[in-house]
Amino acid sequence: MIDQRTLAYINLYGVLGTLENLCELAPEAESILTNKKPISIGFEVKGGPSATITFYKGRCRMEQGCTKCDVKLPFSSCEKFNGLIDGTVTPIPSKGFHHIGFLLKDFTKLTDLLNKYMRPDPADLEDEDFFRISTTLMMYTISVAIAQIGNNDEIGKFSASNMVDGEIAFSIKDGPAATIRVKNHRLLAVKKPSESPRAVMEFANIKLARDLFDGNVNAIACIGTGDIVMKGMISMLDNLNRILDRVALYLA
Repeated sequence: MIDQRTLAYINLYGVLGTLENLCELAPEAESILTNKKPISIGFEVKGGPSATITFYKGRCRMEQGCTKCDVKLPFSSCEKFNGLIDGTVTPIPSKGFHHIGFLLKDFTKLTDLLNKYMRPDPADLEDEDFFRISTTLMMYTISVAIAQIGNNDEIGKFSASNMVDGEIAFSIKDGPAATIRVKNHRLLAVKKPSESPRAVMEFANIKLARDLFDGNVNAIACIGTGDIVMKGMISMLDNLNRILDRVALYLA
């Protein structure tokens, strides 16, 4: 069972938040963002999350809240916002109509590009650079989804309630790395390596990580063969794995 509020947090901070990384990694993104001055889009979801994404010089940055934005997109419910992500809802700005061209053209092209990497055509994955970028973006999205499920989903919150304070290193060997920071049973995903992890989950290589993300290999078997390294505070890793099981439902 999927909770729409939790899904809204994942869609905003996890999926749209990955636009930051898309702009850093995918060369096509810079050619899409041609605005000469910074433009910010604010997303405000009633009963859910809010954030502002600022686009400038081929890059973008997300910040929580949307008190200062050029374009404001309000959503009356989490379900409505989730409809934006799955393409069934067209939002109407409450502010910034003169930037509608950027919203309909540049922003839409950028989200289409993100979708191309996040839900790729199998043929595209045969290209080594595309494969690396796609899997890296998935890794970052999953790390944020872990935190949002731990903070909002009822089953995820139960797992988080059994986690002690500290950092979990969540990474691909010789590849992208993230940190799941736990404090007072609240989780925060940081898209950087952990400097002092209390527990570690590391995938042996980027191909293995991709197979796991796509559900093509068994995680328990990979732990047995050493293709997934798990060490440190076992209770943190146990509960992280329970939350990971929920991630597959939300990002399916």
